[in-house]
Amino acid sequence: MDDLLFLVHRIPYPPNKGDKIRSYHLLRFLSERYRVHLATFIDQPEDRVHRARVAEYCASSWFGTLDPRRDKLLSLRGLLGGEPLTLTYYRDRALRRWLRETRARHAIGRVLAFSSSMGQYLFDPACADLRRVIDLVDVDSEKWRQYAAESPPPMRWVYAREARRLGAFERRLATACDASTLVSEAEAALFRERLDDASARVEVVGNGVDTAHFAVAPGTPSPYPDAAPRLVFTGAMDYWANAQGAAWFAEQVLPRIRARRADAEFWVVGMNPTRAVRQLGRLSGVVVTGAVPDVRPYLQHAAAAVVPLHIARGIQNKVLEAMAMARPVIATPQALEGIPAAPGREARVAEAVEPFAAACLAVLATPDDPMGAQGRALVERHFAWEATLPRLVELLEGGS
Repeated sequence: MDDLLFLVHRIPYPPNKGDKIRSYHLLRFLSERYRVHLATFIDQPEDRVHRARVAEYCASSWFGTLDPRRDKLLSLRGLLGGEPLTLTYYRDRALRRWLRETRARHAIGRVLAFSSSMGQYLFDPACADLRRVIDLVDVDSEKWRQYAAESPPPMRWVYAREARRLGAFERRLATACDASTLVSEAEAALFRERLDDASARVEVVGNGVDTAHFAVAPGTPSPYPDAAPRLVFTGAMDYWANAQGAAWFAEQVLPRIRARRADAEFWVVGMNPTRAVRQLGRLSGVVVTGAVPDVRPYLQHAAAAVVPLHIARGIQNKVLEAMAMARPVIATPQALEGIPAAPGREARVAEAVEPFAAACLAVLATPDDPMGAQGRALVERHFAWEATLPRLVELLEGGS
């Protein structure tokens, strides 16, 4: 096997949130084809116990520790230097030293960086002469632009600045690297439009879902206390877009649903809910669980999955997982980006309050709706990891 450097901004285990799901499956897939030398950061103390599990996939590994409060403050140094705060947050001298030492010990010919935040290391002398591929996943600068549009001052200025600075760095990365990958054709098209260098290679390596893991398991006990219809929203609830979506649904959409279906409940299932998300649990019909051992029973026994995101980049794993569990999905157009779901067949699509509530009521009125089974068939056809990831190996090997 050849040697590969793999640089990831967050430990790729457990696969319990969007970026970690993708990076975990990349690591597992690549470890079957390369001797992987992994460098990654741990930003949650509870994830330290997973170092040994991750190391099983690696020929060597380096784990750095981030203190989110401290390092966010330190990242403000980027304001003085004109850099994206994203880069200063993940800058680490010990990682650069490990890169040099690992290059000296092993005959490494290629490197894959996961996310723009790790792209800064591709310019290190230890990586500059390697075949370099950057998995941007999404156009992160566009996310910051959307945040700016939705935020009041002073954060509007901070987010707008980050969008500009990070966008310039993304373009620099695309020019320097042998290939850049994004999670959907829509993200890739957006990125290509922003590039100054028409020769930069931009490719799509889509997300996937483990359809064997996310599958209905007969006999699985319900986590719900009774048979009332539950609308479930899953995801990391400290992520701003998820928190915003949960609040929008709980405060504006759910009351309209309960006016017609008083027994309907909205369950917010996901780790690290912010204070604002926790307070949603005070509303009638809303339950906020926090972290759960396994999200699958909550999906399997729900009436439907709702994905009320108005800011979303790339392909949403939460949509793929709900479809794989054969649950009807009601989602905004933004949440369905990159997923070829026919409206009304594999998902119901709505953006404004009244149409979203109407779509939920329609699903609640037809518990035998075949939409769930059709969604499951869709992900089986298009989103198996084994079908999406071989393209990444082709790019690492220099294929056309």
